[in-house]
Amino acid sequence: MLLNCHSYYSLNYGCLSVEDVLQTIKDLGHANFVITDINNTSETFRFLMRAEEYGIKANIGIDFRNGVHQQYIGIAKNKKGFFELNEHLSHHLEQKLPIDPIAPNFDNAYIIYPLAFAPHPNYLKEHEFIGISPSDLKNTTKQKDWKHHQEKLVVLCTATFRTKRDYNTHRLLRAIGENMLLSKLPPIRQGNPDNKYRSAVEIKELYEQFPQILKNTKKLLKSCKVKYSFKQPKNKLCFTQSKEEDIKLLTDLSHQGLEYRFKTVNDVILKRLDTELKLIEQCDFCAYFLINWDLVCYAQRKGYCYVGRGSGANSLVAYLLRITNVDPIDLDLYFERFINPYRNSPPDFDVDFSWTDRDDITKYLFDTYGWDKVALLGSYQTFQRKAVIRELGKVFGLPDEEIKSLQRASQYASDTYGQLVQKYSTYIAGFPSHLSIHSSGILISEEPIHYYSSTTLPPKNFPTTHFDMQIAEDIGLYKYDILSQRGLGKIKDALVYVKQNHGITIDIDDIDMLKSDPKVKELLRQGDLTGCFYVESPAMRMLLTKLKAEDYTRLVAASSIIRPGVSKSGMMREYIVRFQDEERRNNAQKALPELYKLLEETYGVMVYQEDVIKVAHFFAGLTLAEADILRRGMSWKFRERTEFAQVEQRFFDNCHQKGYAEKTVQDIWHQIESFANYAFSKGHSASYAVESFQALYIHAYYPLEYLTATLNNGGGFYSMEFYAHTARMKGGTIALPCVNNSDLKATLSGKTIHLGLVFINGGFGNENVYRILKSRRDEGPFLSFRDFVDRLPEISLEQIIILIRLGCFRCFEPNKKKLMWDAHFLLSKTPETREKSNLFRIEPKSWKLPELIHTQVEDAYDEMELLGFPVTVSPFSLIADQSQLPTLAASELPKLIGKTVDLAGYRVTVKSTKTSNHQIMQFGTFVDQKGDWIDTVIFPNVFDKNRVSAPGCYKIRGKVSEEFGHITVDVEKIERLEMVKLRED
Repeated sequence: MLLNCHSYYSLNYGCLSVEDVLQTIKDLGHANFVITDINNTSETFRFLMRAEEYGIKANIGIDFRNGVHQQYIGIAKNKKGFFELNEHLSHHLEQKLPIDPIAPNFDNAYIIYPLAFAPHPNYLKEHEFIGISPSDLKNTTKQKDWKHHQEKLVVLCTATFRTKRDYNTHRLLRAIGENMLLSKLPPIRQGNPDNKYRSAVEIKELYEQFPQILKNTKKLLKSCKVKYSFKQPKNKLCFTQSKEEDIKLLTDLSHQGLEYRFKTVNDVILKRLDTELKLIEQCDFCAYFLINWDLVCYAQRKGYCYVGRGSGANSLVAYLLRITNVDPIDLDLYFERFINPYRNSPPDFDVDFSWTDRDDITKYLFDTYGWDKVALLGSYQTFQRKAVIRELGKVFGLPDEEIKSLQRASQYASDTYGQLVQKYSTYIAGFPSHLSIHSSGILISEEPIHYYSSTTLPPKNFPTTHFDMQIAEDIGLYKYDILSQRGLGKIKDALVYVKQNHGITIDIDDIDMLKSDPKVKELLRQGDLTGCFYVESPAMRMLLTKLKAEDYTRLVAASSIIRPGVSKSGMMREYIVRFQDEERRNNAQKALPELYKLLEETYGVMVYQEDVIKVAHFFAGLTLAEADILRRGMSWKFRERTEFAQVEQRFFDNCHQKGYAEKTVQDIWHQIESFANYAFSKGHSASYAVESFQALYIHAYYPLEYLTATLNNGGGFYSMEFYAHTARMKGGTIALPCVNNSDLKATLSGKTIHLGLVFINGGFGNENVYRILKSRRDEGPFLSFRDFVDRLPEISLEQIIILIRLGCFRCFEPNKKKLMWDAHFLLSKTPETREKSNLFRIEPKSWKLPELIHTQVEDAYDEMELLGFPVTVSPFSLIADQSQLPTLAASELPKLIGKTVDLAGYRVTVKSTKTSNHQIMQFGTFVDQKGDWIDTVIFPNVFDKNRVSAPGCYKIRGKVSEEFGHITVDVEKIERLEMVKLRED
């Protein structure tokens, strides 16, 4: 009899989880119910799937509301009815329209109007009813309006709360949603406290005088038959007109790719290809492969750079279709990681594009496969405890300091409001707060998406589902992953600059050429990696040095073991030690020969995701299906599922039956558990390594083009300053923005990188940049400062002062202080008055000014404020007491192992972390006066007294240490050196 049930997916309104709702309904004796969250269909399928576990039947619908004001409830009679309801809601959500008070004609859905807003019973259509609530029953004066029309009445016991705590939580959520004090929240913006979950017996007793209403309600519920086959795939079934044509096309394309990819095609390749094609056909994944092929073909036609990665990168077919650039034969990639007969879901293809191209790729998919059948995948952000404390503190009107105090985990509130905040923050933490977008997922369905979900329209105007990835997979909708990154933007732009400046077209997809290039190997050996995708960070530079990595295979391994899980488990260090020490390798082989044989390439250490499958299958004797459940179960998204617990138990049982020692089994399980959620598949790591090699190749031969592209794509791991610094190290010159010589972005002329006008900060505004460029385009270069002022009256005095301070008018007048005089004289009027006075142009008097001097120090401070870093001077020259600067260079450190040294370093980056004993330590990266790296470690005993804080130059004292060829300075004392001041105080 519950036709209007809410969960906490009625956002900022409901307060019960899916499990809470189902358990409550079961406990209250109901055989069936309707889940109708407010303007939301997020958990519809979760209710349909899980209700059976509780022995009840779930029906589905939507509570259509404007804010908290209910217009009507829609209940699906069948699958088509759910489609109709989703179409209706999506139209209003996407267009941001209020819900109409009268529902449209639905052929396959019921509409229930609340009595207060219902049309007269005589005007109701066959599928429409009026809901009578318990409060309506009490209003005897109103009964005469409806009791003679009972054939069109049903029970409307809206179910939102169970207890007083639920209702209090609801009010707090409403106050958060309305962004107002709880004391100011009007009743009209809250739910009715009477909207509680009632037992079947209570409802029967309430309506016993109106048996017709009970009968109508039962009949309505009985007639609802929404059936979905969750085991059947819902993705687009065919790329062509039939599955037979799909497999033929996939086979033909694969064989065509053999000639492109391989100089010699041997039996190993052909056998692998035949096996893959048969399995792809058997698993019904042909359309999935072909759609990924189609989108990369579009990218190739448009000249977009892309990288295909994910477990699908283990596939030979994907390599032949040019979805990926990873050769699975060369790398001996584990076939079963990306596909096996027991796998229900298709392999993951994460296809990365430049951040400037991704939206066009997404639009192509919508245009090609239909806007009604394509959608972005939704995701839910949840309330985190500290954020809830902040929101509840605001709701109760607490001051900021008290809120911050409550956010400290150890702080116990002594006053009533503080205790309420702590109590309800614990309860609300984990509730969904708002719908977001999955970082990359796109769904392409055989049937229209609205058969499964309503959609919203986020800022980029691509429809987005209400459900998340987990539900999508559960119902048989598997995502396509389209991602963006700036690394590919750098490569794409750098290729253009190389073509413009040198007339050379680089075949960036000739991977064999890249992997064998001696200059690329030299960069890897030297650690000269600034700006290069995935390898430029201090941690990666350190790891590559320790592994003596100069080849592709070692870089592939490094790309995975740098991930948090592998390093956390201690296996990154173990891998390095075994790589360096033959005796350590031999001992590992003797200790566990079976494991070592499985993982011989990585010296018996689990490095890649597929190592979990190998160990589970061959070492522990699990089936491939169970091994894949184990791999997926390591993710927090799937760990709570019962099948994971069952497989975990089988892992231990099988290992014990095989006679492995308990400590051995526990150690191996710890390895699996600690890193499987973070480690990459080998194909995924190999794809990253390919992109790294592409970047390294351009960086090796055309460093200034590559670094210009890096600046124009927002930098990378480091701040923009250090890409400009690297350009200078490569023989380049950095020129400040100029109103005549700069474009929107940075440009390269010879060896000079002209910073673009868009680099100007300080509130100058992009609209002014576009005005300058348009004026130059329409009327030619500016002839003088006066010409600039006259042509651009919209630019204010304050904004022109920014340009003066940054030297943007140096092409006319290098003296900034003289320009300041001119600016104040010419721009003393408002922009509108200036524009009118230009009709009667009067030349200013020629003033005889005293000598106006500006200094390099002033320039440096202006540059730091308005660009973020100094360009015309070295930061070391800004140190007030130059005698404090040690002269030792970083290049001399290898000769001083074990010695205590003094160095001067300019801070590049610093990372704080905690030891296993929860003590804080730091890793700091600096450059010396020659521009070479200084890597430092500040251990906990030193960190308490010495730490790196603000940017600037530091005097560093410490002992030089070396581990596996990598030099670091273990800091004993570090202090920030005082910079010269602009003026004496």
